Amino acid sequence: MDTLVAFLPYIQIVLSILLVASIVLQQTGSSLGGAFGSDNFSAGFHTRRGAEKFLFQATIVLAALFAASAFIALIIQ
Repeated sequence: MDTLVAFLPYIQIVLSILLVASIVLQQTGSSLGGAFGSDNFSAGFHTRRGAEKFLFQATIVLAALFAASAFIALIIQ
């Protein structure tokens, strides 16, 4: 239990860096209008494929792992 308490902050730091990187790498819109919600992709359905789908699913997994590690840190202390 003591080793988990010792390594948990480092695990959370690594997970947070990976989560921020995966969120930043996702492509939302290439124009300035994309920042305000008026890009061409928002008008229709967009299917994720290949690397974009993997990055999307990896972001979900990283977010769940980060939430679980935060919950564990809350319960331990």
